Amino acid sequence: MAIPKDIKWITFDVYGTLIDWESGVYDAFTAEAERTGFDIGDKATLIDLFNKHQQDIMSGSYELYAEVLRRVALKIAEDLEWDLEPSRTNFLPDSVVRWKPFREANAALDRISKKYQVGLVVNIDDKLLVASRRHIRSDFDIVVTAQQVRSYKPETAHFTETARRIGGKKGWMHVGSSYYFDVGPAVKAKLPTVWVNRKKEKPDDPKAKKPDLEVRNLRELADKLKA
Repeated sequence: MAIPKDIKWITFDVYGTLIDWESGVYDAFTAEAERTGFDIGDKATLIDLFNKHQQDIMSGSYELYAEVLRRVALKIAEDLEWDLEPSRTNFLPDSVVRWKPFREANAALDRISKKYQVGLVVNIDDKLLVASRRHIRSDFDIVVTAQQVRSYKPETAHFTETARRIGGKKGWMHVGSSYYFDVGPAVKAKLPTVWVNRKKEKPDDPKAKKPDLEVRNLRELADKLKA
């Protein structure tokens, strides 16, 4: 696997790629549950439930990601038999501002953005993304959110809009951590694609097409790019 030589644009997903959303979500659930003396349980189980319900909700009609988070919180509470009132579900979208970047993310982005034009292609609201960008030093040449295209990846609207703004797919590479939301769709769109595979995951489909490059973190990507 190798990176094409004509890359000028690199776009990034944010959550899981730049921001450690799993720790942020787990910390938010733990803190809210402790208010009523409920034990939220282990992180792996919670994240599995989060992924399941998020994918189900996103596959329906579009609604703001803040509302997706509120609905996910209720679904998880039902699964865990936790008596969570709907009025308390704001704890989850309110927690986004506290989700922190991975340790290497800012330094790697600093390096990459000196060599390439960079952008964000992300499944979130504009307002919530502003909260996360407080933790990210880099400026971005293009930002495409779910709110702007009224759709969620793995649907194609993000990639179509990004191509429109860039002026086509030539010279553009996409970087993501989720095979479901980013890597698979980008490969299908015939984009050069990097999988930031922090947990050594495998695609659900063993016959799924491989990305152009797979790295463990963004520092390794910056090294591969000679940035």
